[in-house]
Amino acid sequence: MNKLVSNIRQAIIDSGLKDGQTVSFHHHLRNGDYVLNMVMEAIAELGIKDLTLNASSLFNAHRPLKEHIKNGVVTSIITDYMANELGSFISAGGMKNPVQFRTHGGRPYDIERGVTPIDVAFIAAPASDPMGNCTGKTGRSACGSLGYAMPDAKNARFTVVITDELRPYPLTDWSIPETDVDEVVLVDSIGDPAGIVSGTTKITRDPVGLSMAQTAVDVIKASGLLKEGFSFQTGAGGASLAAAKFLKDVMLKEKIRGSFGLGGITGYLVDMLNEGCFESLMDVQCFDLKAVESIRTNPRHQEISATHYASPGAKSAAVDSLDVVILGATEIDTDFNINVHTDSDGRIMGGSGGHSDTAAGAKLSMIIAPLSRARLPIVTDRVTCVSTPGSTIDVLVTQKGVAVNPGDEELRLRLREAGIKVMDIRELKELAEKTSGVPMKPNIGDRIVADVIYRDGTVIDHIREVKA
Repeated sequence: MNKLVSNIRQAIIDSGLKDGQTVSFHHHLRNGDYVLNMVMEAIAELGIKDLTLNASSLFNAHRPLKEHIKNGVVTSIITDYMANELGSFISAGGMKNPVQFRTHGGRPYDIERGVTPIDVAFIAAPASDPMGNCTGKTGRSACGSLGYAMPDAKNARFTVVITDELRPYPLTDWSIPETDVDEVVLVDSIGDPAGIVSGTTKITRDPVGLSMAQTAVDVIKASGLLKEGFSFQTGAGGASLAAAKFLKDVMLKEKIRGSFGLGGITGYLVDMLNEGCFESLMDVQCFDLKAVESIRTNPRHQEISATHYASPGAKSAAVDSLDVVILGATEIDTDFNINVHTDSDGRIMGGSGGHSDTAAGAKLSMIIAPLSRARLPIVTDRVTCVSTPGSTIDVLVTQKGVAVNPGDEELRLRLREAGIKVMDIRELKELAEKTSGVPMKPNIGDRIVADVIYRDGTVIDHIREVKA
């Protein structure tokens, strides 16, 4: 007995997918993903229409979705992140129904409580056995953790694993068990390894980025949180990676052993684990090849689901135990609200991902951003889109100074006592505008093209159509 079927088309037929239902995908293959496009092409050929597509993130590799939207195959999208090519299409009014942007924690929360039920989940798996036990840790398309796919597989009415490497039963060290899988399809390739993970993610060499990274570590030290049992998350941007490198140096010098590193894991966090800075890594997504190798071979590098990572509906989630998170921003306003969904012109080019979740959970949530980017000030009176509410942001670190949320007077005093240059965020705004000028208001219409849904399910902002 096995669950193998001959092709994706047959799996769709067997699933009973009908007009008006919901299909889901995960994004661990990132910009190398072939599976979403293959499945949607087969669905279109079967004449199925009016679908909701629930994907944990969408990348430029998914540009064929534009035709499926135009042809009525897809009429609604739920996602946590959308890259600029599809984002620009949506921002120009390309889809009838507004996109629903959720967070990496809010998405599994709403799937599990039935707010956004999934009819058929398609799981891209780098290795699987014929019964559907599957993993992302091995195989020629290895991507590491399958954390974002786990809630889909567990809660969908029908789950299809699509793999390009079939292993004998039982597959060892599975990520998703056969108990959550209905059928398995073997294809020639699920993705391009070059787009799935990079060979390495690199620290910035920009002096401004390095200066901000050093200041970020100084802020962490002054906060009083850098002590035995410290926990930490940072992104894969150049300045964030530099901060991780500088933090590692401090922890090794002062012999501080942290409890865990969290989130999308890079090779720099793997180095911190291997050199004794952390007891473990909790990994919902691997960002580079070193992280993939580590999660495959090191039992202290643990795979976790999106629910475990950040769901506000879980009995507890890893973000709730986080001491410090370093985050980015396309804009921050004088109330500390953050925009990571749109560019300054209002066009969609991102999404919250875990931004809002970690900001809400961490004891210290820190934004690293230069005062201006592409000659546009980062600090503004009001962000174009509220992605993460200012009430959950503690510190903004720039190359010219640090702003502390007025709600945390104790932290402001600690930083000043440590000799860190603390400024009012309005001062930073004025400084940025003196250098870069006051930007023109974006040409935005009235029609809503996307809703920004906070991790608890409430709508915190709308993204409106950008006029030509």
